[in-house]
Amino acid sequence: MKVNIKKISELSGFSVATVSNALSNKRGVNKDTAERIVKIAREHGYIRDEKIKRIKMVTYRDSGEVFNESPFFSTLLDSIEAESRRSGYDVSIVNLYRRHGDYEDNVRELFNDTMSAILLVGTEMGESDAEVFMEASQPLVMVDNYFENLCFDTVLMDNEDSVGKAVNYLIENGHRKIGYIQGDARIRNFISRSRGYRRALWEKGISPDEEMIFEVKPSIVGAFEGMNRYIEEGRRLPTAFFADNDMIALGAMQALQKNGFSIPDDISIIGFDDITLGEAFVPGLTTINVDIKAMGRLAVRRLVEQIQNRDEARSCTRLYNDLVIRGSVGKNKE
Repeated sequence: MKVNIKKISELSGFSVATVSNALSNKRGVNKDTAERIVKIAREHGYIRDEKIKRIKMVTYRDSGEVFNESPFFSTLLDSIEAESRRSGYDVSIVNLYRRHGDYEDNVRELFNDTMSAILLVGTEMGESDAEVFMEASQPLVMVDNYFENLCFDTVLMDNEDSVGKAVNYLIENGHRKIGYIQGDARIRNFISRSRGYRRALWEKGISPDEEMIFEVKPSIVGAFEGMNRYIEEGRRLPTAFFADNDMIALGAMQALQKNGFSIPDDISIIGFDDITLGEAFVPGLTTINVDIKAMGRLAVRRLVEQIQNRDEARSCTRLYNDLVIRGSVGKNKE
């Protein structure tokens, strides 16, 4: 006998209206109730796992401070969309805002769409929120984040070793008092970069000086205002800085120059991401180049492998980065 909504109502114990709303992804149905109804519908053949026809680019935002400010993400999303279309899949964008009241409903709706694979940009995601996505039944690849305790297919950039290259370059130029300008949104990329900064100093026999850690907003304006405030307060400055990203580095550069410091004659600075704007500043910003387009392409290709072979082993792909030397680093004259 063909299973219909009435039969699922009998099997689940919920009303026909509740079953209909749950299967249509309508809001107002309790999360646990909806999941139970969908499970029963799938088990009894009412819902069949259709062939994947599209890729959903899912952007996760917590505070949004990092995601909204950096041009890094527009390049990444463009690359993901282009590679998805080249691979023969339609593309749509789903924006998830963790602090919005409809967040859980939107996640449930995402999981119930069995005809779409998920490419999750998890830059601002913490482990507890990422854990929910382990429940997704459709193919899923996470981009720009990694969790040791969660077995996602993952494509991300190298952070820790790349910062080591940057700090070692400052040391090679005679700098021993090396500061760190960190974004106050402590996403996992920034935390990894902090480890790279500290490790590189320890390996060269330099003890990190906590007074050399400057915390600012992760944007050009926020970093400018934060660094300007530190200078006005008379904060002791190092001879060189590493900054969590280019936006922070460029804002800090502006504040230092406004207050009469010459870069790199007085203070050197290195950023991370190699955004286009960094090359246009005077002096040009020395930075870590991330092949953002390659990261997007590899993530889509990994997702396509999952779509074509659901039993494919999961893996973590980490892209190496290059140090791009421009004019913002000079020899230490002390």
